[in-house]
Amino acid sequence: MADKQISLPAKLINGGIAGLIGVTCVFPIDLAKTRLQNQQNGQRMYSSLSDCLIKTIRSEGYFGMYRGAAVNLTLVTPEKAIKLAANDFFRHHLSKDGKKLTLLKEMLAGCGAGTCQVIVTTPMEMLKIQLQDAGRIAAQKKLMAQQAQISSSPAAAAAEPAMERHPTATQITRELLRSKGIAGLYKGLGATLLRDVPFSIVYFPLFANLNKLGQKDPNVKAPFYVSFLSGCVAGSTAAVAVNPLIKTRLQSLQRGVNEDTYSGILDCTKKIWQREGPTAFFKGAYCRALVIAPLFGIAQVVYFVGIAEFLLDMLPKHRA
Repeated sequence: MADKQISLPAKLINGGIAGLIGVTCVFPIDLAKTRLQNQQNGQRMYSSLSDCLIKTIRSEGYFGMYRGAAVNLTLVTPEKAIKLAANDFFRHHLSKDGKKLTLLKEMLAGCGAGTCQVIVTTPMEMLKIQLQDAGRIAAQKKLMAQQAQISSSPAAAAAEPAMERHPTATQITRELLRSKGIAGLYKGLGATLLRDVPFSIVYFPLFANLNKLGQKDPNVKAPFYVSFLSGCVAGSTAAVAVNPLIKTRLQSLQRGVNEDTYSGILDCTKKIWQREGPTAFFKGAYCRALVIAPLFGIAQVVYFVGIAEFLLDMLPKHRA
């Protein structure tokens, strides 16, 4: 991020606009990523990103691709605001006399930003994953029921199984709070920290240095397309680097038929390695890169172009 400090209201507006636009654009790919990561050997519903999206539209309709989006859209504003503001805060306090930050200090600032962000990210991701994966679980149960009907009575197989109602974010939240308290919303906190902190350590320094390459003058902002491309490259690189799907598996409360359950990070890692092989850790990696690249590209354009600052500067003029 740029070292220039902007006001808190501007950060909130920038983060909100960037998050809302970015999430809306890339959410179907994020849903496919979650479903691809959660399916295990022997219980595969989808063979690829396109196969997952096509089957989702056929079984759940177009808006099925946005299952769980409301949670993201609600919480993405504080999540982005915290991440951007925290990185700026740490960069400002780690710099001395306006001198250029060293790579180590840029990484420390990213580490601090990622740690602060997890406060909002973990509950959001927890709820989003349940809602996104509900369609896969329902489709698997429907398929198993049809296969059972065919084997027992071919005539009964023609009957359409009753549609299973998907849980809402409110229902999931109430059940978690009732059964496990506030800690229930932070299931997978350790895995989230292991993903988001390294992501920020890689992303923020990489973006800052790529963006500087497009600045003809250190005192002038880089063109918006440079910030967009820098955000895309840095985001996709960091996303693939920290992709291993342990967090998604740990945060899934419902399992398909014959799918493994996990007691923690080490147990999850061991079972995936033994039963699915090392390549399983990178399921959905290209989907995650496709999600993160435009999301952070948009975020950086909004942040660096300064839409919020422009709007806030215009308000007094209109009032006058």
